Amino acid sequence: MALPYKTTPLVAPGHTRPVTHLSFSPLQDDGTYVLISSCKDGNPMLREWTGDWIGTFIGHKGAVWSSKLSPDTSRAASGSADFTAKIWDTYTGECLHSFPHNHIVRSVALSPISSHLLTGGQEKKVRMFDLGRPDAEPDFLVDSASVLSHEGTIKSVVWVGDHTGVTAGEDGLIKWWDLRTRTISTSLTFPGPITSMELSPQTNRIVVTSGKTVSFIPALLNGPQTHSLTLPYAPSSASIHPILQDRFVTGSISDEWVRIHDVTGEEREVLKGHHGPVHCVEFSPDGEMFASGSEDGTIRLWQTTPGKSYGLWQGVPANGG
Repeated sequence: MALPYKTTPLVAPGHTRPVTHLSFSPLQDDGTYVLISSCKDGNPMLREWTGDWIGTFIGHKGAVWSSKLSPDTSRAASGSADFTAKIWDTYTGECLHSFPHNHIVRSVALSPISSHLLTGGQEKKVRMFDLGRPDAEPDFLVDSASVLSHEGTIKSVVWVGDHTGVTAGEDGLIKWWDLRTRTISTSLTFPGPITSMELSPQTNRIVVTSGKTVSFIPALLNGPQTHSLTLPYAPSSASIHPILQDRFVTGSISDEWVRIHDVTGEEREVLKGHHGPVHCVEFSPDGEMFASGSEDGTIRLWQTTPGKSYGLWQGVPANGG
């Protein structure tokens, strides 16, 4: 699968500290999408599908660990080391709501109609805020007699379908919650801490990294069998191609490379360009590219098919000349 054309990433500058998380919006009606990036500089950034900067959300007073977009891209949510989660208007950049917590917020998730917000982090508690009543106390998702949602820091929260929350913790557990009753439905146990968990909405899977494993799990545990692979290194993040589902990309904090694997786990490409560990990777919703975020403060955009005309990539003439 050696590529005929050299992969030349687009570099998206602007952040001044390590990039911690990347999240694409769904495809919009006009075929475009946007990208939101989280960074230890405390200033999440919004970008066009081409990588061009749209705006920066100013207001956090600490590192931002997670930011996500509403399906229609009109709202963004962010979680920060300043002990708050915030909701933003993506057209004006205005902070609409700020929700205080008692510790670092590591992950946020918006409901499909942007009516509610899930948060999780170092308090080990998952909160659900009603955005229609932002001054009301949040609901807590608690597991049986415990006052906590997890026994370790919550690394990721995602919202699946209308009323399911999925949470992943450093306690090695992934938990599915019924958000109508705020009770746990089921859980999966990993042998070590969960390092990342992302929802792949088009494939209806959650993609989980833990130790040297990457697992592709039906988002509601009702689809095909969980597919797990052991890699020769510990991935920091992984993302599956949303359309072809024939490959996945990873980052790692043990080197500065982005890797492409096929679904058997075989390494197909190693992409070099970052100057620091790669904390996060994510495919675009059309599968035409993937983004990587690094300790070096940059986001790099990589084409799935080098040589093709797409966005700011001009492509290669058909005759190669």
